[in-house]
Amino acid sequence: MSEFVNIDKYPFTIRPLGAEDGGGFLIEYPDLPGCHSDGETVEQAIAGGRDAVRSYLASCRKHGDPVPKPGASAASSGQFRVRMPKTLHSRLVAQAEREGVSLNMLMVAAAAQALGRHETLARGKKPRGRHAA
Repeated sequence: MSEFVNIDKYPFTIRPLGAEDGGGFLIEYPDLPGCHSDGETVEQAIAGGRDAVRSYLASCRKHGDPVPKPGASAASSGQFRVRMPKTLHSRLVAQAEREGVSLNMLMVAAAAQALGRHETLARGKKPRGRHAA
């Protein structure tokens, strides 16, 4: 890989952090394991994320580790179908309406929260406030 990688080519996800995690927004880079940052606003999270990517790539170079290619984790389509009981679907639709979001957005947020809790428990750590790479 060339000495200079365009950090803007690395895909990222941003999600809101709950009050128990300090609030604000978390940015994560799926191609760069453990590379994440946060901020009070989306813009601050992105700025911190760019710094985290620079540090991650510099660390790879310093230690002779391979530099992951941008988009390496893009093999997933980002879509899947779920069949569920009609009563559960109805309850989820009602919850989405109460929150003023689409059912899709409600499900994505619920999945992200559940995954975050699962990963935190798998590491044997209690959720913390601020995260940075």
